[in-house]
Amino acid sequence: MKVENPAAGGDVDLFGQPLTPLRDRRGRPSFSKTKENQDFVMVRIAAGWAQKRIAEDMGIDEKTLRKHFSRELEMGATFVDGVMLDVLMRKVREGHTPSIRQLRERIQDAAPAAPRRPGRPVDQDDDGDDDAPAAPLGKKEQARLAAQEMPDNYGDIFDRLKNRGAH
Repeated sequence: MKVENPAAGGDVDLFGQPLTPLRDRRGRPSFSKTKENQDFVMVRIAAGWAQKRIAEDMGIDEKTLRKHFSRELEMGATFVDGVMLDVLMRKVREGHTPSIRQLRERIQDAAPAAPRRPGRPVDQDDDGDDDAPAAPLGKKEQARLAAQEMPDNYGDIFDRLKNRGAH
């Protein structure tokens, strides 16, 4: 007994209709994002290239660039700076003297000044810029400072309560 299975050949489906591909493969193939493309975009954004220039260099449309590389376009300079710091730190651990000096300079240049509490007087020996006007305090900070101040008639309320209870 011979069993015929026309679908075994791959030409037709269960109903005897010819098989068609799931997607029509005509036209331009869709863009594929790779690690190399990501690095390419991040480095050029960090270097200050315009999106149009990057898209032209990659051979894609600006919309495609924004669709696939939105994160790299927004944070590319930060990523590249982080990678450079990682490389510097690796060289520092190896004892590479120029890297040690370069990392120390970068850290000193980027180190933020010590934070000051608002409403506190600035010390005379402070190296901060005393000529700069102080930033205005917000509503919540003003209310917090006002709550810490003791009113002039603070003790009067207790005297009044004591006198009322004595009568």
